[in-house]
Amino acid sequence: MDTTPATEVPEEELRPALELYLDLHTHPELSGHEAGTADRFATWLELHGCTVARGVGRGHGVVGVLRNGPGPTVMLRAELDALPVTERTGLRYASTVPGVMHACGHDLHLAAAAGALARLARSRTAWRGTLLVVGQPAEETLQGARAMVADGLYERFGTPDLVLAQHAAPLPAGTVAHAGPGPLMPASTSLEVVIHGRGGHAGAPHLSVDPVLTAAATVVRLQSVVARETAPAEPVVLTVGSLRAGDRANVIPDRAELSVSTRAFRDATLARVDAAVERIVRAECTASGCPSEPEFSVTARSPVLVPDAAATAALRRVHEAALGARRVTLTPPLTATEDYAAFGTGGVPLAYWLLGTVGAARWRRAVESGEPVPPNHAPEFAPDVRTALPTGITALAAAALHVLTVGEGT
Repeated sequence: MDTTPATEVPEEELRPALELYLDLHTHPELSGHEAGTADRFATWLELHGCTVARGVGRGHGVVGVLRNGPGPTVMLRAELDALPVTERTGLRYASTVPGVMHACGHDLHLAAAAGALARLARSRTAWRGTLLVVGQPAEETLQGARAMVADGLYERFGTPDLVLAQHAAPLPAGTVAHAGPGPLMPASTSLEVVIHGRGGHAGAPHLSVDPVLTAAATVVRLQSVVARETAPAEPVVLTVGSLRAGDRANVIPDRAELSVSTRAFRDATLARVDAAVERIVRAECTASGCPSEPEFSVTARSPVLVPDAAATAALRRVHEAALGARRVTLTPPLTATEDYAAFGTGGVPLAYWLLGTVGAARWRRAVESGEPVPPNHAPEFAPDVRTALPTGITALAAAALHVLTVGEGT
């Protein structure tokens, strides 16, 4: 597939956005600690004429407001936070922060939103209305969007007629992919579990209650929730992302901790899966004779993401005109999860599409030889920024102009 961008972005527009991307990628910050990222993004918004508010959402949330007469309101959203991943891309601009990396493309999203704002700020004669540009913190912990809305995002800055967002995906760079009608991403629960044992000497396990064995049995048994308690046609994901217990081989610890993620496209299904997790953990603890009940704490929840069908159909046509029809495709529902749906509070319509990041050569190798493409969250994740960034700028700017020019979200 030819992945050269169909729409050229002028060098004077692309270069500053690319420099911002490189700076953000080199200096990533984890959820809740995005002070430097927020400051760099806020400075860009101010430079291009926005009135900027910082600290929205009782964290590092940034909101830029660009008013251009009466008309509709459009919001562009991008995320500030990175992941606790050690980068192994070998890029000359790789992360300089040990154990932290932009492995999900949030730096690309920010740079594309920045570039789209710069384009719209220069072309104010072509549109009327209000543009909101939001830098959202704590997406990876599924907390930032809800916090910004709870902090009066819409009451303070205006309720959008349409919210726009895009997300990096392992698709050919230079392409975008829209969802069909219905949900695109599932609801999710992040759960922390503590299993209590009775510690002791590794040489005398019969005098202890080993929480490591209980935790291991729990991890295996939890897989049956999807394999044997869920209809094969119903998409459900249950992942134990972390098991922590003990420090030394010759000491049986007194506790084990599990981090569990559940995902489903229906609230009732997610509630059933979450209840099954608790039932199984309690049963395994009983079977092991644990001295006290396990502990459960929900650390994050996210709702189902359902993009507005009319807006999605309209923006697909907009992107076909801006990028070329061959570069606009469809995506099936995904099992990744987002907190973006929280911006739909009160019925605000949402639009959301995927932004391809895989360069032409790497994509060709994947097609011809089956060489895997590093997915989001992988240490080797490395967008082909020179192709993906101009595409992201064009896709966001064209979508915003459609609403601000036509005056409706459809």
